[in-house]
Parts: sequence; structure tokens; C-alpha cells
Amino acid sequence: LNYAEGNEMRKRTLGKSGFKVSEIGLGCWQLGGDFGPVEEERAREILCAAESGQINFWDTADVYGAGESERRIGRHVQASGTQPILATKVGRDAALYPDKYTKSAVRESIEGSAQRLGVDTIDLVQLHCIPPEILYAGNIIGWLEDFRSDGLIRAYGASVETLEEAKFAATLPGLTSIQLIFNIFRQNAIQELFPIAEANDVGIIVRLPLASGVLAGKMSADQQFAPGDHRQYNRSGEAFSQGETFSGVPFELAVELTERMRPWAPEGQTMAQMAMRWILDQPAVSTVITGASSPVQVRENASVSDLEPLPAELHERLARFYAAEIEPHIVVPI
Repeated sequence: LNYAEGNEMRKRTLGKSGFKVSEIGLGCWQLGGDFGPVEEERAREILCAAESGQINFWDTADVYGAGESERRIGRHVQASGTQPILATKVGRDAALYPDKYTKSAVRESIEGSAQRLGVDTIDLVQLHCIPPEILYAGNIIGWLEDFRSDGLIRAYGASVETLEEAKFAATLPGLTSIQLIFNIFRQNAIQELFPIAEANDVGIIVRLPLASGVLAGKMSADQQFAPGDHRQYNRSGEAFSQGETFSGVPFELAVELTERMRPWAPEGQTMAQMAMRWILDQPAVSTVITGASSPVQVRENASVSDLEPLPAELHERLARFYAAEIEPHIVVPI
């Protein structure tokens, strides 16, 4: 699918911000080299492919490659003159996490992101899975409100680990968006979060739509990853929340469950397309951020926006499968 030849990427409004974001966004964690080395030319090709695919929402963080993801985006934007909606995150850098959050330190961190991205004002800054007690205390939300008034950021949101954190954040008056894990392996947000978010005009940014790639249906139970890839070193939650790796489903089981669902994909669709289309069929979702290691993957991801919604009976089947076969095996709070 080539959007440059006349097709339009569908867009949705991101909460209170008013931003019209592409249904498929670009996740830029891989541009920091945290999944293995990514050459500068390959990074440029991925960003160019996002442009030609009309993917206008690019999501990064200050800790991806210790700022390298932001720097690469900044260099590309300045060189190409393109104007995507840039979203980054704050709060997981060692200068702040887990208990060194002050207004001046948070501001300094965001200013560093702006400098790396080559902008004066960042479109969206998201709290980056900060400790729940810091989120609930509320001080940091007030600081973000001040930064918006000062012109450092245009909007702010929260990237969270659990539904409890998401439900709390969704009620914060100035919050534009919530970013969370949501996929066929993590379905509870449909009932527990989405009605609250819609009532409060909070956009939903979905991360890990393919559960660290396993829902693409291309992995085997004995799959090995690069040593620096979190899918290798955090396979069982050794380094950070296991929920961020394979969505908290034990890897071998995740592969088996994916294989069982694969035949259910509508004719002509891959497992990955079905999994991503399932997410877009939820009206509360604003955008789905997908990582890509090649321009081809970017184009494949973009094409999901053009697919027809999945049949209602398939949605019902996947909901039953989740309740019976998946949810009991998730090993982290959801």
C-alpha cells in the first residue's frame, strides 16, 4: 500500500490536544539501538517510510538509547523539513527515577528532550511509567501544567503499567492521553478503562500492539534474541516489568496461543494485521504505535489502517479466548 499514490491514512483526534494523529503511529524505541544496532542510514529509511506512509505520530523517550532515538528524530526532522507530531516521555532517566522528582529536574529533563528533538515546544510529553506513588501524589501533574503554560510543551499525558494507574490518570483534568499496553493478550481495558477515558476526553495511545512481536506469528518457542534486546534479558522480568515483554504472558505459551489464533485471521490477512486491526476496531483508541526495523515493516503497519473492521463474531471469539486461555496466565498486574 502506497499512501503517496492517493490513499489517505485515517486520522483520529488525540484527546483534549486536538491533534489529528494517524491511526498507526511510529514507535521509535528501536532507533536508540536498544533492540540491537541500527545504522544511521537504516534509521533514516525508517523515518522516511513513516513520512511516505503518512504516519504523523512519532513516539520516543529520553531513555531510548540514552537520547539517541530523540537525536536521530531531531536530525531527520531538521533535514527533511517534515512536521510530525512528536511525543516523548520523561521520568525513567536515572536523574529522576525512582525518587528524585523535583520540578527543576523534570523541567531540565524535558528541555534536554526538546534540544535533542530540535524543537522549542514539544507536542506531547508523557510521564514514563513513573512510580505510582509519584503519579498519585499529583505534584508532577501540576508541574506539567506549568510547563504547558510556559510553552515548553503543548500537551501532556501518562504512559502507565497498570489499569489502576490508567484509571486514575484518566480523571486528571488537564491530561490529554494515556499510553498503555493493549493487545489481544491484554484486553481488560475495553471494559475497565475505555469508558472512563471517553467520558473525560482522554486519548488512548496503544503500545506493544503485537506483544513484543510475538503476535506477528513469526516466532518459535526456542527463539533467541540479541543480548541487548529486552526480549532476551527481560524475558521473565529480570530487568523491569515483565508486562513490557510479551505483555506478561510466558513466552513459550505466547507462541502457542498465537499459533492457535492464526487460522482465525480473515482471508488475505496476516496474524499481525488481524491483531492490529482488532485494536483499531476499539473506538476509544486514538493511535497504535508500532515499532519497525525496516521500511517494509513501516509500510505493512501503515496498511492496517486501510483494512475493513473485523467481523463481530471474530471479536466475540477473541474475547472468549482471552477470558479462558490467556488472562489466567498473565504474570503481572494488568
